[in-house]
Amino acid sequence: MDNLEYIKSYLSNSIEVKKTLAQDVEVLNTISLVADLITEAYKRGNKVLLAGNGGSAADSQHIAAEFVSRFFYDRPGLPAIAMTTDTSMLTAIGNDYGFDKLFARQLQAQSKKGDIFIGITTSGNSLNIVNAVEAAKAEGVTSVVFCGSSGRLKDLADFAICVPNSITPFIQECHICIGHMICAIVEENIFPKEEWVKG
Repeated sequence: MDNLEYIKSYLSNSIEVKKTLAQDVEVLNTISLVADLITEAYKRGNKVLLAGNGGSAADSQHIAAEFVSRFFYDRPGLPAIAMTTDTSMLTAIGNDYGFDKLFARQLQAQSKKGDIFIGITTSGNSLNIVNAVEAAKAEGVTSVVFCGSSGRLKDLADFAICVPNSITPFIQECHICIGHMICAIVEENIFPKEEWVKG
């Protein structure tokens, strides 16, 4: 394999997926709406909970960290929990209730009405995310999924941000980009830059 040609081809294909995303008005409107919903949730004292499997678990942790620490500039932290990080909790729930209940159990225990749940799944079919969405409904938590172009979750969640593609790595790249955009909008909405950036 010609490594340089492969790299150029990969980058070109990845860019095309983002160009398609940028032209999908429905997806863009949903991203904007979700950013506003999260802003409203934070203003009334709620939090964001996130979950996913594999690379999507890493994305959950990444996005939670952007809310809690900072994104573009220094400001107070915003409450966000990645439900993928506590090995004792994950193994206890997995052992006692099964892998499919990993996130539903945590939502039942740690969420409150008005919170936002973000489930990240490239397939749109991860059963533990499906169960988490159902648990969110029972708890009065708004459910959002980041998914690809297919899967059952896009019809189950309150809001679905569906990347118009079926290739896992390209979907994942768009998911973290979407997470970054939402973090940036929320940060600016709650802590206007001119008020918080010094110097």
